[in-house]
Amino acid sequence: MSEWWTYRLEDFLLFSPRVYWRMFELHNAAFWPLQLLTLAAGLAMMLLVARRPRDHGLWIALVLAALFAFVGWSFLWNRYAAINWAIAYVAPAFGLQALLLAIGGAAHGRLTFDRRDMAGRLGLLIMAVGLVVYPLVPPLFARPWASAEVFGIAPDPTAIAALGVLLTASGGLIPLLFPIPLLWLLLSGLTLHTMGDPQAWLPLLAAGTTIAALALRRIAR
Repeated sequence: MSEWWTYRLEDFLLFSPRVYWRMFELHNAAFWPLQLLTLAAGLAMMLLVARRPRDHGLWIALVLAALFAFVGWSFLWNRYAAINWAIAYVAPAFGLQALLLAIGGAAHGRLTFDRRDMAGRLGLLIMAVGLVVYPLVPPLFARPWASAEVFGIAPDPTAIAALGVLLTASGGLIPLLFPIPLLWLLLSGLTLHTMGDPQAWLPLLAAGTTIAALALRRIAR
């Protein structure tokens, strides 16, 4: 029997890259054309951040809460956990994120998305990556369009866009809203790296940029 220190990360991977990306193809097929609705919700969210009408914080928080709950249930719990038992313990975190967002949007001193400092501008860029860039990635990595990861359907672009939105926010439960999407992106990036997938840098870069933006904001105070 091999000693534990002789194992590599690859030895703990429970599925092949082919099975992993096939999972997204099946998930997209099962929920088509819901992707159009979730993308429209994301674009509406960007418009609310830009225009900031009355009660915009409540609506943005509720949209994000609904999508985190949906992704946690439909993708992590019902699909990903079938090939990776550890995800069954991760999926409830998306439900917790949904609850925190709903509370932050509805509570006294609710969220407002009015920051326009350097971190806020980086947030708008990160949001655009999650909403617009991520679904266009598959051909760059020689994968079919059917495996595209779409905001509100797949966890990575949902977490990335949420982090971007949160960088523009103030009030509410802001400090509690960053850890779960950040930790998810670190986990996803590590999984992709272990598979030898070049896309691993995308979630890791988004997480790193968010952390850097938060550090810049703290320094600027």
